[in-house]
Amino acid sequence: MSYLQRAQELYEQMVQDRRCLHQRPEVGMDLPETTEYVRKRLTEMGYQPQQLGQGITATATGTPHGKVFLLRADMDALPMKEKSGLPFASQRNCAHTCGHDMHTAMLLGAAQMLKEREHELNGTVKFMFQPGEEVLSGAKSMVEAGILEHPHVDAAMGAHMIPGIPVGLGGYGMGVVSASSDHLVIRIEGKGGHGAHPHTTVDPINIGVHIHLALQALICREVDPADAAVLTFGKFQGGEAANIIPSAVVMEGTLRTFNEELRARLLARIEAVCTHTAEAFRGSAQVTTLGSVCALAVDEETARSVTEGWRQEGLNMLQRGDKMSGSEDFAEVAAKVPSTFFVVGGGTAEDGCGVGLHSPEIRFREEALIYGAAAYASGAAAWLREH
Repeated sequence: MSYLQRAQELYEQMVQDRRCLHQRPEVGMDLPETTEYVRKRLTEMGYQPQQLGQGITATATGTPHGKVFLLRADMDALPMKEKSGLPFASQRNCAHTCGHDMHTAMLLGAAQMLKEREHELNGTVKFMFQPGEEVLSGAKSMVEAGILEHPHVDAAMGAHMIPGIPVGLGGYGMGVVSASSDHLVIRIEGKGGHGAHPHTTVDPINIGVHIHLALQALICREVDPADAAVLTFGKFQGGEAANIIPSAVVMEGTLRTFNEELRARLLARIEAVCTHTAEAFRGSAQVTTLGSVCALAVDEETARSVTEGWRQEGLNMLQRGDKMSGSEDFAEVAAKVPSTFFVVGGGTAEDGCGVGLHSPEIRFREEALIYGAAAYASGAAAWLREH
């Protein structure tokens, strides 16, 4: 029986897993209910799951001295109210609006299939269920905790749901496929006072406006038009009354690039612009980074091995040439070991799945679980066969 056929048989179980996770989402790095659910399900399959950092790992081993291939799923949700109208929608103030519940359920399905065929594996498949993808800290924390060692990982693969693509269709890329991301916090200090006497104050709002404009000029005047860089500030907070100048303002945003050299240069320039602009207006500015992740680069040889397994399964996975300006913290794994990454079609607008990721109204066709699980399992098995 093929992995795809077995995934079809496991569909109802994967739906149950997905809905249990969907109804009880958790945010950030601390996911006690989610990790306990995953640990319990892996134990039921015959694994001996281990907590690693704030995530869960387990291994399926056929040939003991063979290579090791890692499969990763992220488990965290987003801090927003769900408005999907689904009967199993989250009732909490957070929701799985990026499909991480689907990723976890797919990898649980793949884990069951690989456990059933463990004796066939020409090596070891290692599972990585991670927290904190949305805060750009989860993969990095598990790498620091040792996920790539004991046993040493030779190659890896991650996945993501994509709305607007028909179920049964997926894709993968080569080279850099998604942007780096740096979550920047700029705190601007001034001197507060009465709005009628601005000359006695140092207005941090005025400083913040000038900083914002100056930073946008970095993109249009210091970045080669052939390169891509996005600097977005979605938070600008300060003040509590119309007639009071506050003493401080906070700006938060993200920098995204596909080029590590450009990323380093822009981060340095952001620091300099903020510092000197604030000083020019008699204030001060401090730039800190809450979370960061490098660009995600797919290794061509790893991708080729995996896609051969997909071809043998009859999976419809197309090579794509486009890049995502969004970030993916699986990049922290891919920066350490040769890796590949694929996307899974979650349904089209005609299926009611037309809104984008991070929308409170997002829906996915659950049949996509079949194809994601089969792609995970068959890709890992194929890479181990070849190596």
